[in-house]
Amino acid sequence: MPDDDFTPLPDPRRRADPLKGRGTATRIAHRFDAGQRVSDGEGAWPKAAESDDADADDDASPAPSAPRTEVTPEQARSILSHNDSPDIPFSQALNPYRGCEHGCIYCYARPTHSYLNLSPGLDFETRLVAKANAAERLAAALQKPAYVCSPINLGSATDVYQPIEREWRLTRAVLEVLDACQHPFTLVTKSAGVLRDVDLLARAAERRLCYVMVSVTSLDGGLSRILEPRAAAPWARLDAVRKLADAGVPVGVNVAPIIPFLNEPEIERIIDAAAQAGAHAIHYTIVRLPWEVRPLFQEWLDHHVPERAERIMARIRDLRGGKDYDARFGQRMKGQGVWGELIRQRVRKAAARHGLGHGGPELDTTAFDPRALASAFPARPAHAKADPDADTDADDVQGTLF
Repeated sequence: MPDDDFTPLPDPRRRADPLKGRGTATRIAHRFDAGQRVSDGEGAWPKAAESDDADADDDASPAPSAPRTEVTPEQARSILSHNDSPDIPFSQALNPYRGCEHGCIYCYARPTHSYLNLSPGLDFETRLVAKANAAERLAAALQKPAYVCSPINLGSATDVYQPIEREWRLTRAVLEVLDACQHPFTLVTKSAGVLRDVDLLARAAERRLCYVMVSVTSLDGGLSRILEPRAAAPWARLDAVRKLADAGVPVGVNVAPIIPFLNEPEIERIIDAAAQAGAHAIHYTIVRLPWEVRPLFQEWLDHHVPERAERIMARIRDLRGGKDYDARFGQRMKGQGVWGELIRQRVRKAAARHGLGHGGPELDTTAFDPRALASAFPARPAHAKADPDADTDADDVQGTLF
């Protein structure tokens, strides 16, 4: 097929009017679109061609209406994803949802929606998938004879306490499975909804089976509202840290992602507030812009902080060896060079002033007993056929997620 038969990608840097409660208004084309060839290098995004929405920025055009969240149930074949990344402290993870309603513009997991043939932009925030059988699949995985117990991370790709969890309660069901068989787990969230399950978390903490991390990106409510529009307010996250700590749950604060000249000046203040709330440890990461995240983030900068957009991107490139993103192990999480080292020292010194470390507690793997699951979740016979219409878990995308 000749090249001129391909439909050009729209320019993702075109200014899009923000939608209330959403991180982006752009349904950006993704790298798996039929007829599109997208790389992660410079020049990957062709200029916009004339199309039906070419006049979208015209003053006469009606303002876009805020899209509602759509949730599609899925019967997943498997639920645990595995990785061997040296950058993260767990080897297996569980994500009961695909996509995330929080709408954080910087989210490194946005590209995973491409595998569903959906946009990493607005679709990632509004067209979600709920793995309705998450608890059942987890119980089946834990009862396999070859299973070796190691802590499972909840929420590595999408927040397990995003708003739709209020109705679907998949995270609660997963925690009940882990509680029944005394399986250790870690959990990361930026939602105060984690307090709903404090009963299970406190019981797990008594058994040395859990560690919770709450991400606090900024103490500025105004910045938080546009950067991560449907996540909990900063004060609510710190309140969750306080109440978890009071319940005996070991809880760390994740200062993440650190974005130069945006929330980076707040590093010390966030750590001070975390310590006052009772945090046990401090973690951090530098903003990552893999694949379609880069143009979405650039569009957000151009719209919300145009006077700082170029300065922010220039410093990000300094942290990434001159590139917008560096996916290499050992580099992608913390950055490199003099600026990467400076941020590392600032985090460590601020944490040290409060006696806070940078690692979670060692969790107990010896109490795990899968026999407790047999009655509530009987193992599926080996000859049973999987649902041919169900999707396998695609959350383990090493080079993109972690």
